[in-house]
Amino acid sequence: MRKLTIYLLLTIFIPLSTARAAECESACIDVYTQDGQIIIEGKKGSGPKATVKPRTVKPPKPTTVKPIFPELIPRPTATPSPKPTPKRTYKPRIKPTVKPTLKPKATSSVSLNDRLIKLLPTGGIAYQPEAEPLVNVPIYFWSDLPMQFATRVTVVGEVVDVLLRPGFVWSFGDGTFLSSKDAGGPYPNGKIKHTYKNPGIYPIILVQSWNGHWTHNGTTRAITGTIKTTVFAVVTVVIAPTRFMF
Repeated sequence: MRKLTIYLLLTIFIPLSTARAAECESACIDVYTQDGQIIIEGKKGSGPKATVKPRTVKPPKPTTVKPIFPELIPRPTATPSPKPTPKRTYKPRIKPTVKPTLKPKATSSVSLNDRLIKLLPTGGIAYQPEAEPLVNVPIYFWSDLPMQFATRVTVVGEVVDVLLRPGFVWSFGDGTFLSSKDAGGPYPNGKIKHTYKNPGIYPIILVQSWNGHWTHNGTTRAITGTIKTTVFAVVTVVIAPTRFMF
């Protein structure tokens, strides 16, 4: 039973690895992030393959068989020597010159490599009200970053679809943080809002991170790495003026 189980495992996993290697020889595609950019690389063709020279087998040497009874082999009888024949003069023949044939050069298969770089959009910070927001009054924040980045490229003749979506981490400057997949919006429908309890100047920090996947030949894979950008803004919060009436 144990030998049968090992045999079944080999028959299942070996064809899968062979198929993956054959697919990579025809076209290898990879999409990843580097230095805040999307890198799309493609390679097609596996280059020249090594040729195996046929082995030459030398023929066996002839072997001489000694007779078992040498006295039974008839001896050759003496033959009269032939009469000398007059010598003939021959003119030397001129051998034709044969030009050496050039061996054809071996042609190797061509490998194609290509690399595309895609820059992602960037967005800033907006808030409302813009002029002197008040304490204890909600301030609406948002980013003008698009909610997705989709592109279709052709690399080494292969079509690749890339799709990324952003995520947001807000720091409102008073020790409060907010993580969201929503970019926010202005009053009254915006979902990113914050209320300050004390007046002051507050630095707003927004970290935008891109994640996504890419599709090739009907197979979807996650993009390796994350692209992060950081933008800043400053909000000055004031106290509402008050007037006493007598």
